[in-house]
Amino acid sequence: MESRTHIVIGITGGIAAYKTMHLIRLFKKEGCDVKVVATQHAMEFVTRTTIETLSQNPLCVDLFDHSMPYDVQHIALAEWADAMVVAPATANIMGKFAHGIADDLLSTILLACPKPIFFAPAMNDNMYMEPSVQQNITLLREKGCHIISPNSGFLACGSNGTGRMEEPEEIFAEVMELLRGPQPLSGKRVMITAGPTYEPIDPVRFVGNRSSGLMGFALAEAAAHLGAEVTLVTGPTHLQTQVPQIHRVDVETAEEMYQQCMLVQEQQDIMIMAAAVADYTPANPAAEKIKKNDDELQLQLTKTKDILASIGKVKRDDQILVGFALETEHERENALKKLHNKNADMIVLNSLRDKGAGFGTPTNKVLMITKDEQTFESELKSKADIASDILNVISNML
Repeated sequence: MESRTHIVIGITGGIAAYKTMHLIRLFKKEGCDVKVVATQHAMEFVTRTTIETLSQNPLCVDLFDHSMPYDVQHIALAEWADAMVVAPATANIMGKFAHGIADDLLSTILLACPKPIFFAPAMNDNMYMEPSVQQNITLLREKGCHIISPNSGFLACGSNGTGRMEEPEEIFAEVMELLRGPQPLSGKRVMITAGPTYEPIDPVRFVGNRSSGLMGFALAEAAAHLGAEVTLVTGPTHLQTQVPQIHRVDVETAEEMYQQCMLVQEQQDIMIMAAAVADYTPANPAAEKIKKNDDELQLQLTKTKDILASIGKVKRDDQILVGFALETEHERENALKKLHNKNADMIVLNSLRDKGAGFGTPTNKVLMITKDEQTFESELKSKADIASDILNVISNML
């Protein structure tokens, strides 16, 4: 999808307008150019400064605003948009558009816009279920509009019913799904592991490694953008993701990661083991903090369960299993051994010899080897780009 997709967001006068601020951020994070059109009543709930800061564009409110860089503002915005999203959509704005009424900037843009239009209704449950409102929603659907139905729950008026605006993540996902069109991983379930594991020595100390989780998170977001439903099993990390198609499961130890992976592996189409799982864990973690009394401290370590090998033993022929290997010597030889011994379909080889690759860096350089020993080598580039390369190879394998 083109990186600068144009989104016009319409905000009308409802308390849910505060949630639209997060929707703007989601589109901006995706790389979209966002322009916001608000009604006069919407400005009772949100501020110009907030909207313009988040959208990085001037806010449009007045139909006859001569400060704007074009004369016929509603036509220019309608032609500029790749899609329009009205959130929250009041009964008033939906009724206007259903019957061809244009008496402010937002309603005139809607009439002039030939691109996909989405409405996310938000109102009191009695208003939403009122027959004339439902008739208008039916008319909007017949006109080709996309109605993102509201949720049930506690409403601002104090009642409990249907009328809560759908969450911004779900609105964003529905709009982007239409704009992107069919994706290589649409309908696929993908499990990805990320980050380190922490193996406790005592309540405050652990055995761990320097993995940041950047590669695993990049893979999760790239897979979601290709249409997949992603389960991200991650060890301790400061990283966050707001992509709605990603279900995040936080774990700490290798045993916890093993349990979570084995719990969901049967339902997956693709499994990518990008986490840096500890090979050993303290045999007898202390229940209390170990005091610094002795000159030496000996730890007895036991081997952790091999998650990649365990999944490799039970995976079906219609599942794709991808492992990662970080090597410091005999890189290709060791990677091939890991690929075949663990019944993986592809191994992604990292080498600490490559400057700018490996733990804690925003860049990476990898060699991908498939089970029939085809190789795909990347240049040093961002981990987001590396993730795209890996998923492109996986998509071709499908």
